[in-house]
Amino acid sequence: MTDQHPSTGPDRRRALVLASASPARLELLRRAGLEPEVIVSGVDEDGLAADSPAQLAQALAVAKATAVASLLAHQREGGDAGPDALVVGCDSVLELDGQALGKPADAEDATARWKAMRGRSGVLLTGHCVIDTGNGRRASATASTTVRFGEPTDEEITAYVASGEPLRVAGAFTLDGRSAPFIEGVDGDPGNVIGLSLPLLRRLLADLDVRITDLWV
Repeated sequence: MTDQHPSTGPDRRRALVLASASPARLELLRRAGLEPEVIVSGVDEDGLAADSPAQLAQALAVAKATAVASLLAHQREGGDAGPDALVVGCDSVLELDGQALGKPADAEDATARWKAMRGRSGVLLTGHCVIDTGNGRRASATASTTVRFGEPTDEEITAYVASGEPLRVAGAFTLDGRSAPFIEGVDGDPGNVIGLSLPLLRRLLADLDVRITDLWV
């Protein structure tokens, strides 16, 4: 959905800010010709609740983008901020059996999740929120991609968990890392599984009267 506010006129090139510490999201943007500044939001992901996994992913994305946009506003008031920015907030959860699964709590949790996921399908949900700090307009939406998991053995799951990777990612897996051999396929945007849907980002920017090509470096 998009909050409607009067346009400030023709867009000029502005800074792009990624409100996320995710190196995968940063790499996706860079490969698409964008070079965002990274400002970590500091939002407590465990402190938010919602009625559904999709609503939770969306709420987290909005919270992250809002926190960073507010930080930039305070810096501007103090004379420390640069030009107006487009702040992008994202957050992902895996929906399995109606539950929202973020990053696992520990190795035991990651192991249990993989044993529950193998041979099944889940839906990776990534909330996206873009805020234009120049005029306060914002656009947000959630992308969903179905992930079909393979059937790794107990020994393979143990080795994967020991790598530490699943402890750092939503759903305890990633499409661009060591768990890739354990994923049979995806139905939908694979970038969304990695952490950010570039087609959705383009549409959200367009809702704010910004062409993604104008942000290329």
